[in-house]
Amino acid sequence: MADESWRTPAIVQELAAAGVEEPPSRYVLGEKDRSDELVAAELPEPIPVVDLSRLAGADEAAKLRAALQNWGFFLLTNHGVETSLMDDVLNLAREFFNQPIERKRKFSNLIDGKNFQVEGYGTDRVVTQDQILDWSDRLFLRVEPKEERNLAFWPDHPESFRDVLNEYASRTKRIRDDIVQAMSKLLGLDEDYFFDRLNKAPALARFNYYPPCPRPDLVFGVRPHSDGSLLTILLVDEDVGGLQIQRDGKWYNVQVTPNTLLINLGDTMEVLCNGIFRSPVHRVVTNAERERISLAMFYSVNDEKDIGPAAGLLDENRPARYRKVSVGEFRAGIIGKFSRRERYIDSLKI
Repeated sequence: MADESWRTPAIVQELAAAGVEEPPSRYVLGEKDRSDELVAAELPEPIPVVDLSRLAGADEAAKLRAALQNWGFFLLTNHGVETSLMDDVLNLAREFFNQPIERKRKFSNLIDGKNFQVEGYGTDRVVTQDQILDWSDRLFLRVEPKEERNLAFWPDHPESFRDVLNEYASRTKRIRDDIVQAMSKLLGLDEDYFFDRLNKAPALARFNYYPPCPRPDLVFGVRPHSDGSLLTILLVDEDVGGLQIQRDGKWYNVQVTPNTLLINLGDTMEVLCNGIFRSPVHRVVTNAERERISLAMFYSVNDEKDIGPAAGLLDENRPARYRKVSVGEFRAGIIGKFSRRERYIDSLKI
């Protein structure tokens, strides 16, 4: 039987704790991706800021439209999530990741130590033997629909982890609903066009842990990609940067304002709105001295709905720019392309 141990890489946090002076070769980028390529500039203009409490007004709606057309992401203020809750969810995640490996293995995303599943603690799926790995670990949990939650993967220590995540998820779900309804109005679609596609749709919480890396010039925390989701709500570590976004072919550092949430569109939304709004390409770089934590809430569409441009946005002067596919084909395509640092959405363009 062929040796397929390459499919189950080491936990990155354990490599960092062992004090390696150089990342193992499986994490090291090729020459063309190193050094200067990992250095990003400061954004030439501030990240758009949208006030959720004023989104019903024309001025704030105009800000949202400009952000979605020109950036694909924005900072959200007055979103209804208390600072204490935001702090709690990240602090509890940090407590989880800093537990002994034996305790965390209880929630492993490997069945029998070798077969990958999406939910659970560990690293991302390894598809090919020559795949360059990311310098990060993660905990992936399904939060919606509630009846499909598998609490066997939800940490029971710290003791308040489950309750805090449940409360945080309920708040971000309301934010999701408000934003997608506003987007429907901006596009001239029925107010519930996107909302109707969210009934019984999956939502996943991804806790990202980036250990210190001895050579941050040689690795990615997370490789360049765009999210496959409809919408992503991101809570980031305010003390340690690392998120970078690509705009007009250049990479820029993303500076997050305290008490805000970062909202970015996913490829599903770009297809549904026929490219009017964009799904931004982004990545994460590492830090030589400090760990970093973030939490991404990924909101997708109902599995029974196809993904294709909204009929209300098409006419003889505005043809479809993407072909229609099933949700299953869409997800499989994203998984296949992600390992090769390619965007599946590009293969859907007409």
